[in-house]
Amino acid sequence: MTYVYFPGCSLTSTGRGYHESLQEVCRALEVPIQELEDWNCCGATSYMAVDESKAFALSARNLALAERLGNGSTQMMVPCAACYLGLNKAQHYLQEFPAIRGKVDKALAAAGLAYSGRVQIRHPLDIFIKDIGRDKIAARVAKPLAGLKVACYYGCQLVRPYAEFDDQHNPTTMETIMTVLGAEVIDWPLKTRCCGGSLTGTIEDVGLRLSYIILTEAQKRGADLVATACPLCQFNLECYQGKMNGRFGLNGKVPVAYFTQLMGLAFGLSNKSLGLNRLFVPLPERRAVAAGGGAHVRG
Repeated sequence: MTYVYFPGCSLTSTGRGYHESLQEVCRALEVPIQELEDWNCCGATSYMAVDESKAFALSARNLALAERLGNGSTQMMVPCAACYLGLNKAQHYLQEFPAIRGKVDKALAAAGLAYSGRVQIRHPLDIFIKDIGRDKIAARVAKPLAGLKVACYYGCQLVRPYAEFDDQHNPTTMETIMTVLGAEVIDWPLKTRCCGGSLTGTIEDVGLRLSYIILTEAQKRGADLVATACPLCQFNLECYQGKMNGRFGLNGKVPVAYFTQLMGLAFGLSNKSLGLNRLFVPLPERRAVAAGGGAHVRG
């Protein structure tokens, strides 16, 4: 089965490392993906606050294109947490509110489209654990992430309120994958706490403080790095560390990488192909034990 891949706006811009590493990991695991042709913004964040109906129509157009591509039965891979939330929200509202469905149907019809609600919106974490499985992931590991302590961070949008593949308050799919890769995952209570989201660009002091709390807690728990599945979370937690240090006294720099980049490292894929050159804070040096013996690998 080929998954219809919806990258979304962030993964083709500021979150390109996520886009690159996800594609590489899918190739390594032999997961067939096909990018949705002529996709558009899902209507997340500010769209929803300005005009909810138009935001739903934007998401519904993507769903209609995916449904048409799959001849009515489509598995849609959506890696961005905001896109995953936005598309799921549109799907649920179209099912539950006839008035909204009527408006969206008219908008789709004007573009020569229709949507019957048969697309399954799925996150890569869901697909990797449920469809691919731990054994196949483990078999692909060439350079285990031995000795690396990882804080798995989901953010506030991915698992609430629509995700059904993991616990909404204590998700563990990312921890499962990191453990299979050989990393040590830390136990911490902030894995689904908000990083500040768009507040870093509107009410900066509030946004920075929320991100600072997450990073300092990861440090206190002994994490070497934070792994995330959200491009906005990655951006906030990594790119504003200089300002956090100036205002709150952040203790050093904390690497923040996409979970797919860590998967690729464990698979022995090149740093460039995984977009690791795009990180502002490089990953720490760590010892990876390959099948033929130990080897130093720089993330």
